[in-house]
Amino acid sequence: MARRSTPLRTISRTAFAIAAAIAAATIGPSAAHGVPVAPRAAAAASGVAGTASFTPLTGAQLSASWTGPLSTSGRYIVDANDNRFKLMGGNWDGAQGHWLGSGSTTDPANNQAGEVNYNLPVGLDRAPIARILADFHRMGLNAVRLPFANALLHDTSIVPDAAVTANPQFKGMTPLQVYDGVVQALTDDGFAVILNNHTTSYRFCCGLDGNERWNSGQSTQQWESDWVAMVDRYKANKRVVGADLRNEVRRDTWDNPNWGMGDSHDEEAAFEEAGNQILAADPDMLVIMEGINWSGIPLDGLYHERPMLTPVATLSNTLIASNKLVYSAHFYAYTGPNNTGAAAGTSGATSDPRYEDFTPEQLASVVNSEALFVTQTGQHFTAPVWISEFGAAGRGSTDAKEQAWFDHFTDILVANDTDFAIWPMTGWLQNGTPRDNWAMVSYDAQGNGQSIEDPGDWRTADWNKLVTAPGRTGSIAPAVHWNMLNLDHIDADVSAKMLALPDWSYGNRKGNCPDTERLIGLGRSDSRGLCTDSGEPAIAGGAASASYVTVTDERYVTEGDWASGYNKLQCPDNTFAVGYSVNGNAMSALLCAPAASALPKGGRNVWFDHGDNRPAGGGSTASDWAPGYYKGQCADNEYVAGVAYTWKWNDGGVPDALLCRPLA
Repeated sequence: MARRSTPLRTISRTAFAIAAAIAAATIGPSAAHGVPVAPRAAAAASGVAGTASFTPLTGAQLSASWTGPLSTSGRYIVDANDNRFKLMGGNWDGAQGHWLGSGSTTDPANNQAGEVNYNLPVGLDRAPIARILADFHRMGLNAVRLPFANALLHDTSIVPDAAVTANPQFKGMTPLQVYDGVVQALTDDGFAVILNNHTTSYRFCCGLDGNERWNSGQSTQQWESDWVAMVDRYKANKRVVGADLRNEVRRDTWDNPNWGMGDSHDEEAAFEEAGNQILAADPDMLVIMEGINWSGIPLDGLYHERPMLTPVATLSNTLIASNKLVYSAHFYAYTGPNNTGAAAGTSGATSDPRYEDFTPEQLASVVNSEALFVTQTGQHFTAPVWISEFGAAGRGSTDAKEQAWFDHFTDILVANDTDFAIWPMTGWLQNGTPRDNWAMVSYDAQGNGQSIEDPGDWRTADWNKLVTAPGRTGSIAPAVHWNMLNLDHIDADVSAKMLALPDWSYGNRKGNCPDTERLIGLGRSDSRGLCTDSGEPAIAGGAASASYVTVTDERYVTEGDWASGYNKLQCPDNTFAVGYSVNGNAMSALLCAPAASALPKGGRNVWFDHGDNRPAGGGSTASDWAPGYYKGQCADNEYVAGVAYTWKWNDGGVPDALLCRPLA
């Protein structure tokens, strides 16, 4: 449990109260699975444990069932053969640290659930890794989220022998070398591995623990450098499939994270920048972005909320590879959209409902609005959503509300065919009782195990329902992409080609579509743009070697004045717009790519100076990529050949019309 508070002598009495409230807030699963979990209700357990109702795959069978690397197609994750690969995973935590922040790091009383794991995945001291992985197979997993702390990359200490008693092959290694061995064992046994940057230091999440943001306790540049080092480390292993950028970004004592404000707390900008650096280092990686987990001060009457993925509805991310973005979210019964999860009557508790307080219908609506809406087809934000953490106290728990929530929540995952990973996978067993009854499998000091598939765990039926649920399988057709360009504060350069070249419009903010897409829409007065690969024409010579044309005047307006009295930027014939630049919000230039074959001329004007002008039923028209501003958008089967603007009437040079021409 996150217990950290700031010493009174360093801050004002009011700030201390605020800090205490935030520190008491359990934003992750920390307080809910202590040693052991105290139930919040005295009701009898409502679940009945059963035996496995499915036949798990062996390591060889799982290995043969899919081929890395993974990519995305619309709302689905697919393997290298374009077959659906649904992440059915678990969190094997420990390498992010179990220390609770005070006292000796080797005192069980100072470690999560009393488990001293020496900053290694939990259980390596108790069971051979082959046994642990066999238990993962037994539970139906195909993927493992493997948390780590940034400290792991810089830790040169040798792990004590006691940390790897059951796995002597790891003796004499650093924590990172043990992590390497775990990754290799998992992937050799067929599991997909997702690297998860959980914390900066070896301290158990969450609350005010010094790990609130990606740049807590370190610079953004160091965080990005560490990520590049991690993906370089495993890039030859195509079963290491994803980079989960940061766990549960949340408020620290003084500042909220934000989504799009352009400052050092801007998660949207930081994640997009890091994601593109990762893809430059390893183009095969999935980039997984979790939304904001907590913002505000948890006191009744003050602003506080758990935004999750809601900001993505109007400000989504665009990467240099359009088929590599996955969004993620976390859900626990004891937290809520505006509830920290703090126990009633304690600091940080508010009167807001918890997820377990909602009816099944209300819960489904909330989960959709906070996360699953992103899977809607054909929008600028469309991507797979991975519920990369959820869970509940199992064996011995009598919390009827949490058990009902778990049943309802797994029903939602089944109904939406949602990718998932439960928290946590492993724990310690003491005198036949789990130290952490949230764990899916627990081991005693002699290596004996007890898992969710053994009698006595009420979660068994819900878990088996989840891993055996019918869902989309087989080949997934390539999806059309719609990606927004956000020039609110800085360049939106998501073209790998243009990133490698000198500045093509010096002194101006630039928006460049991914190399596989073209410009199809612009916002008026906010500098945002929309890209697509719908009906994408081939680029002459390929994007990497083609010579793009920068247009800053009207020299290519050769088929008549299509916007009399307006300034015009028009691409040369047989080229199409793939980027633009602005000064302030005024148009400065177009970037045009040569088509491999002749493109039709003529076309039509799309004016949007007095209102939106987007095609009915066109791509991303059910979502707003420039809220509060007029938008102009060509039809899905057209390309942007020109932009008209004026400085008259105090228009300020912002775009007023598009010249849209047919692709065929």
